[in-house]
Amino acid sequence: MTTQEAENVKEAKLEFDAECPSCSASIEFNPSTGKLTCPYCGFETEIATPEMEQEKVAQEMDFAKAEERGNFNWGVEKKTVICKACAAETIYDALQVSDSCPYCGSNQVMEASAENTLAPNGVCAFEITDKQAGENFQKWIKGRWFTPKAAKISAKPDSFKGVYLPYWTFDTKTSSRYSASYGKHRTVTDKDGNQKTVTDWYSTSGFYQEFIDDHLISATTRYDRQMMRKIEPFNLLNNKSYKPEYVAGFLSERYSIGLQDGWSQAKREIHNHLQAQITSKIRLEKFADVVSNVRFSTTHDDITYKYLMLPIWLSSFRYKDKIFRFMVNGQTGRVGGNAPISPLRVTIAVLLSLMVLAVILYFFMNES
Repeated sequence: MTTQEAENVKEAKLEFDAECPSCSASIEFNPSTGKLTCPYCGFETEIATPEMEQEKVAQEMDFAKAEERGNFNWGVEKKTVICKACAAETIYDALQVSDSCPYCGSNQVMEASAENTLAPNGVCAFEITDKQAGENFQKWIKGRWFTPKAAKISAKPDSFKGVYLPYWTFDTKTSSRYSASYGKHRTVTDKDGNQKTVTDWYSTSGFYQEFIDDHLISATTRYDRQMMRKIEPFNLLNNKSYKPEYVAGFLSERYSIGLQDGWSQAKREIHNHLQAQITSKIRLEKFADVVSNVRFSTTHDDITYKYLMLPIWLSSFRYKDKIFRFMVNGQTGRVGGNAPISPLRVTIAVLLSLMVLAVILYFFMNES
């Protein structure tokens, strides 16, 4: 993002007024209506839609022209925020870019104090409410087979916290030259009439191209990455060009994993994807039974990125004095998290599996 583009984003943020024109309370984004709503007097207003089509959704940014690529050590940074409604000054963790004023409750979209970071250029707004997130959690925990029944009955999520977390997406045209070995199985019979399978090996090489669209990389180090993967995918096509109205009333987090490190991680994951695709290509083209020793080098062209804010409901529940945390995808309602495990249920499952295996072996031996 160029300096001018960053300034444009900053100006757009400063123009937003979160004060309700009816009762002067703070208005919030309502996921159920897609409008700005006052939780006190019920005032509603539409969020203005840009007239130009290219301004309605987040645009791809040229990776080569990005001015700030490094990580940002938010852990030691603090900032002072002045509430527009009551003029109170509050010290915040610099990672928070929106919150409510602890004095008057006004929801402010807060600009990070650091100037050497990129600004988000897109947002996927919340589509499900905290109530729907709670309902999805109840369905999720009831489906945990190894979770004790008592935990399923007693598990009640604490109040949900809506958070917009930072993500990078990358587009790239990949061109890969590869070499590999592939094998074809055939059955042979020896002089004693015994059959065995042998593999004939061949060498191959070739060229593979693929366009990678919106490869998603988390840009935060604060949360359990495995848990975050459980609530993916997000509907990235349903994004909007960043407007502060969409994050009003929610917490938002700036990235801590910079653009360059995000791209390095994306390249590793794309490499693994391309290896699988090339392997599949060789298997299909050569009618191969097995493929090995795949070696390839890849050129990335026309690399672009988006810096998106994606919606997540965070909560937790307590069982036997232990806290279990979970997340709910703010778009799809998909739940991911940790739940208690009953050793008794695990033992029963193992014993049942062994019994089934024993029965299968018994019938197999008798038929032989």
